[in-house]
Amino acid sequence: MATNTECELCADPGGDLLWEDGFCRVVRVVDAAAAAFPGFCRVIWRGHVAEMSSLATNDARHLMNIVLATERAVRRIVRPDKINLASLGNVVPHLHWHVIPRWKDDSHYPSPIWAATQRIGVARPVPANADLQSALNAELSTLTETP
Repeated sequence: MATNTECELCADPGGDLLWEDGFCRVVRVVDAAAAAFPGFCRVIWRGHVAEMSSLATNDARHLMNIVLATERAVRRIVRPDKINLASLGNVVPHLHWHVIPRWKDDSHYPSPIWAATQRIGVARPVPANADLQSALNAELSTLTETP
């Protein structure tokens, strides 16, 4: 699979590694923005491609299965009011999905997390990586398709 040494998602895991296979990885985001959104994860495609439509159908299906399993795991562990799924790639043109737990009283609600802060958000417990991994593995164990 193609990599790009100038791409931060090719050169770096992109967070704390929770799970990976030969096609993609799930990481817990550990940057400053993630602190306000405990359980914030990314699903990152291993090869350096920018768009979902660049993937073969089975690969795209596999990636979306991992995104959905990650969403279910985050929902199970942090119990948000809503999950935001985002695949932007404007700054880092490497295919990845953000799985972002949201609460009605978080610092940016109802705006996206990249918008201006609306208020001081409610502090929430930060789940352990082991708890996220366990929930993710449970969700992934229900998948029967392989790419």
